[in-house]
Amino acid sequence: MRLIAPDGEQLGIRALPEALAIAKQLDLDLVEVADKANPPVCRIMDYGKYKYEAAQRAKESRKKTSNISVKEMKYRPKIGTGDFDTKTRKVEEFLGEGHKVKVTIMFRGREMQHPELGRKILDHVARAVSQVGQVEVYPKQDGRNMVMVLGPDKKAQAAAEKKRKASDGERAESALVADDDAADELVDDDTSTDDLTEDDLTDDDVAEDALTEDAAPDDATADSAPEQPGDSPN
Repeated sequence: MRLIAPDGEQLGIRALPEALAIAKQLDLDLVEVADKANPPVCRIMDYGKYKYEAAQRAKESRKKTSNISVKEMKYRPKIGTGDFDTKTRKVEEFLGEGHKVKVTIMFRGREMQHPELGRKILDHVARAVSQVGQVEVYPKQDGRNMVMVLGPDKKAQAAAEKKRKASDGERAESALVADDDAADELVDDDTSTDDLTEDDLTDDDVAEDALTEDAAPDDATADSAPEQPGDSPN
């Protein structure tokens, strides 16, 4: 057999008893890993540890595997706008979670004579959820029902998410520019007094002189007041 050491080193062609002796000396197991090869390939390893690691890898792989289920949403040919929007938002939510969605149009009585109404609704649903899903089974009549199957569209979802982030970035940038403009206007208001002209300053000086003249009588002293009758000294 071709023998491989625990570290992957090739030990060459060895007889079975010799290979078993080497494995026993290392306190490990001799495991056949390629029985179809000529000669067969065996490896010295800790078989218990190998099985445990393999089980852990399988467990992690199962965790990463998404369980895709098929949801169903039912519409009527004469559905109202409010009900249509509510149901379609739910379909979009299912697709965003990775589920497939079976969309069913239920016909009653004479509605069977107008399948184009059901087809129109299904086309409307497909357009409304085009950012997250795509048509996998196109509309077809199934007894009294018309059925369409939608599946998640990862590329469309990624493109929609990229577009949303770009739009959010543009809104944030616009808000920042608006704040800067408001700050600039505030600074302009604060510095407006620096833009006074010489004529404006002259008007202020004239007003100040007028106030001074109005206040002059209040500044007269007692000595300048005229003598009143009877105030002469005896």
